Amino acid sequence: MTEEINFILDSTKESMDGSIAHLEKEFLNIRAGKASPQMIGGVFVDYYGSQTPISQVANVNVPDARTITIQPYEKSMLQPIEKAIMIANIGFNPMNNGDLIIISVPPLTEERRKDLVKQAKSEAEDAKIGIRNSRKDANTEIKKLEKEGTSEDICKTAEESVQKLTDSYIKKIEDHLAVKEAEIMKV
Repeated sequence: MTEEINFILDSTKESMDGSIAHLEKEFLNIRAGKASPQMIGGVFVDYYGSQTPISQVANVNVPDARTITIQPYEKSMLQPIEKAIMIANIGFNPMNNGDLIIISVPPLTEERRKDLVKQAKSEAEDAKIGIRNSRKDANTEIKKLEKEGTSEDICKTAEESVQKLTDSYIKKIEDHLAVKEAEIMKV
């Protein structure tokens, strides 16, 4: 195959890897029963006029499976962090004891588990759309090369390679989803 087609295949693979990486990151934000620092990773607090992730203004720990503790580097940040968690609307009720903020992670109800599974499926579907868009872009590039004079056989083979790549990445997404779904539904 020509150098251009190899380049198209490599960039398509890279783009699809990006979709998988994004999916894994999104799955970390979907909680599955036990506490983890990533649960509040998307919460930003006003720190001297700029929006800053909580992890940069405080020490976030998970002492046990149902508790998250947040110890600000500056005591004056206790109230803003508590307020930011409430505003973020992530289903947690922070408690402030004067030194640190304690968040008790409530056990998931069956209904909430089903909602989280729906959210996970939605994220997986978004990732599949990203994969398909990468395939479409690659096939468009291959068609351009065909119009520019690359042989039809080489282009057909390249399109088949792109399709095999797409199928393998869609399978990876479905595997990730199955694992996350099992994790969420496990009581």
